[in-house]
Amino acid sequence: MAAAATMVSSAGGLLAMLNESHPVLKLHALSNLNKHVDYFWPEISTSVPIIESLYEDEEYDQRHLAALLASKVFYYLGELNDSLSYALGAGPLFDVSEDSDYVHTLLAKAIDEYASIKGKSSESNEAATVDHRLETIVERMLDKCIADGRYQQAMGMAIECRRLDKLEEAITRSDNVQGTLSYCINVSHSFVNRREYRHEVLRLLVKVYEKLSSPDYLSICQCLMFLDEPKGVSSILEKLLRSENKDDALMAFQIAFDLVENEHQAFLLKVRDHLPNPKLQDSVPVPADSAGPVSSQEGDPAVSDDVQMADENVASSTTIDPAEALYGERLGKIKGILSGETSIKLTLQFLYSHNKSDLLILKTIKQSVEMRNSVCHSATIYSNAIMHAGTTVDTFLRENLDWLSRASNWAKFSATAGLGVIHRGHLQQGRSLMAPYLPQGGAGGGGSPYSEGGALYALGLIHANHGENIKQFLRESLRNTDVEVIQHGACLGLGLAALGTADEDIYDDIKNVLYIDSAVAGEAAGISMGLLMVGTASEKAGEMLAYAHETQHEKIIRGLALGIALTVYGREEEADTLIEQMTRDQDPILRYGGMYALALAYSGTANNKAIRQLLHFAVSDVSDDVRRTAVLALGFVLYSEPEQTPRIVSLLSESYNPHVRYGAALAVGISCAGTGLSDAISLLEPLTSDVVDFVRQGALIAMAMVMVQVSEASDARVGAFRKQLEKIILDKHEDTMSKMGAILASGILDAGGRNVTIRLLSRTKHDKITAIVGLAVFSQFWYWYPLIYFVSLAFSPTAFIGLNYDLKVPKFEFVSQAKPSLFEYPKPTTVPTAASAVKLPAAVLSTSAKAKARASKKEADQKVLAEKTSGAESSSGGKGKSPSDEKDGDSMQVDAPAEKKSEPEPTYEILTNPARVVPAQEKYIRFKDESRYVPVKSAASGFVLLRDLRPSEPEVLSLTDAPSTSASSAPTGATTGQQNTSTSAAAAANDEPQPPQPFEYTS
Repeated sequence: MAAAATMVSSAGGLLAMLNESHPVLKLHALSNLNKHVDYFWPEISTSVPIIESLYEDEEYDQRHLAALLASKVFYYLGELNDSLSYALGAGPLFDVSEDSDYVHTLLAKAIDEYASIKGKSSESNEAATVDHRLETIVERMLDKCIADGRYQQAMGMAIECRRLDKLEEAITRSDNVQGTLSYCINVSHSFVNRREYRHEVLRLLVKVYEKLSSPDYLSICQCLMFLDEPKGVSSILEKLLRSENKDDALMAFQIAFDLVENEHQAFLLKVRDHLPNPKLQDSVPVPADSAGPVSSQEGDPAVSDDVQMADENVASSTTIDPAEALYGERLGKIKGILSGETSIKLTLQFLYSHNKSDLLILKTIKQSVEMRNSVCHSATIYSNAIMHAGTTVDTFLRENLDWLSRASNWAKFSATAGLGVIHRGHLQQGRSLMAPYLPQGGAGGGGSPYSEGGALYALGLIHANHGENIKQFLRESLRNTDVEVIQHGACLGLGLAALGTADEDIYDDIKNVLYIDSAVAGEAAGISMGLLMVGTASEKAGEMLAYAHETQHEKIIRGLALGIALTVYGREEEADTLIEQMTRDQDPILRYGGMYALALAYSGTANNKAIRQLLHFAVSDVSDDVRRTAVLALGFVLYSEPEQTPRIVSLLSESYNPHVRYGAALAVGISCAGTGLSDAISLLEPLTSDVVDFVRQGALIAMAMVMVQVSEASDARVGAFRKQLEKIILDKHEDTMSKMGAILASGILDAGGRNVTIRLLSRTKHDKITAIVGLAVFSQFWYWYPLIYFVSLAFSPTAFIGLNYDLKVPKFEFVSQAKPSLFEYPKPTTVPTAASAVKLPAAVLSTSAKAKARASKKEADQKVLAEKTSGAESSSGGKGKSPSDEKDGDSMQVDAPAEKKSEPEPTYEILTNPARVVPAQEKYIRFKDESRYVPVKSAASGFVLLRDLRPSEPEVLSLTDAPSTSASSAPTGATTGQQNTSTSAAAAANDEPQPPQPFEYTS
């Protein structure tokens, strides 16, 4: 009988029981209906009003069960909101640990509901009124995740629901706190959209980090940098520097290098200034031999002055505290690192010694460009500067002085400024290098104003983001001139040198130039104000906007529009009112600035709201300029997720409007720069043969940005692209615009002697301010070619540079576990031989073909015999061969390489510090187990401090100061310059074949 009762075929009988007055019958009906609701919900749904009335009856003791039943019925009816509200009414009967679709769906709904309520309340700054039952369910869910050991899930929910208390609990209770913390940092950067809330999360993380027994100082300092708290960083650095343990000092240096990589000049200078000097009552016991050389190497006058004073104190005092002496020595080193000078000097030496640029490419470009075409002439100069950025090698310019001298006016300005890119980071000799071109004292100066302006711009490029020592000189040059070309150069130079420092005096100097209302100087002044105030979101933006409305000059409005955009860099929602104001302006140039403001304020956030706004303007604005810029701006918003960009702009890249197609190309170029992403290349390929010349130009430049440091072995399309560039450059009938694009692309592809890539994110996932600002201003070259040089700010060396405690580069080997051909330098180009004229196929008779085949077989047999005998000979007496014999025997040894080729390529490669390590190669880098040096943190590129496991043995250093000193003597006379550059020229020439024999051409 009981068994039969369980076989229910209809819920009608149970539903009838709900109308009974006896509570036991009601309970029986409810509990059975609850069991069978999955099958009978269509039938039960007709009686929902009765079930609801049971729940609403305060007197009824089983009302929770009625609520649960109603919730399940509504769930099956698809009414999730009603279902959730009844589930909340069910109280403890709603079991969060139950593994059913119903529970999972409602929990997701509950968490979404809770998160959206908390989110809205924080945005409107009002206290949230959350249903306490909803809160209880979410808390139960979080507790369950933590109890089950699913910490990442708990942290994700806690961050989304803004429950920082639960977040802290999940982190502290997890079994691997360090790992959990680093996961949490990534989550907060990737998924937390609002800047203020992200800061709250990071503050909590710093608090948790500090409680750990052995805190991860690297991560703490990165968090503090996001929070803009220089004092916290300097107190950690001081603690590490004062430690007895040498490893702690190494860690302090490593932190400093990691912070420098994020390129936030103003923050680094604050950290440096907060570091206390050694205690003075004992005098500063800096022994002349320890800190003296460090600071003088660093070339920072401020530091070296401190040290001189210290030395005098040492002389006058008697007591010397050894601990303070040690601290003083370490302080000198870390100040050198924080000012950026140590890393710049090492980078300069690396780029100089590893320079692999191919002068033959430039030679080909130069020969194929018509002299009358000034655009291509200038493009060649830009290309040379980019190709040799930071290498100090100016061989090409020295060898082609008469060709260079044909540049006039603004082309002359650009040619001079190009030296700044080539010598970028040459801080000590920057001023003396440019001395011949700089404005001389006294009135007028005598030189061409164009080369003087270019030289001031060059000084800014040399000292970009590290302008402590040059700012004053540039300010004086700006004040002492009323020639607009020189003002233009001085403004750009000052903006670069004082990037992001928000220096009021410099701002006033530049503002005075702006108010002269000269179109040429005003444009540079507008951009320069933005560079100076980058990311400060100061009220100065209001002043700039007001002046943009007053002035009549389009150039000035455009300069100011970009300047205003730069001031809101990285401010996210704080910038919304200004963006709204600019994007609604009637002047298309200011709307265009609004696009840049959107791009820079939300740069790297992949924020949906910003993407939606940009896409809206890309298809609806009446001005082509605004549409082009809106699409281009997507590249800046999305560079943290490069795989997304090609997908988002793929439809725009097929737009009927060429401006939109151009924007799509550059957006992909900017966000996928240096990634070699296959989708990006596929999207750009059709655009490189577009019908409109400027679209081809944009696509070629973007393609070069994507392919920088990608070898032919990893993507065959790289080789095809190089051939395409050569074809465009050599084609006499190609449009000037696309020819210019091809010439610039050749430069970007081999940038920095083939040792730099374009990186917008540092290795710690921090935005590199200088790089982003550089690309933003570079994309303005549409209007003003000299701004092309800003691309050099985005270059970062693809190098692993290991440093010891003395910040010198010791020799040690590590392994790249990939085939060497995958990441090797491109092969040097060769001079096309005279025999490369296209021959028509000759008719071959079948009989002669057979005879030839027989002859070649005979020849091959003889060769094999000869090889066997020569092999025996060479093993006995081959070692004593003179080099001249080898050269004479060249023609005989043709087969030797073929024999070598049959050997399989090794699967790994031994690299020696400092080494070129391209981004794609980083995952293959391994350190040897028996190595003398161990890195302080596991990093496969960048500046890495090494712990010496055998400190008693003598060290062998690899990078010496030789290149930079010989390079620095370049400006004193052409002869020394030739010595300086001849080494790299020789290196390039060694790989090239001899020129062909002279011949007479007969038709």
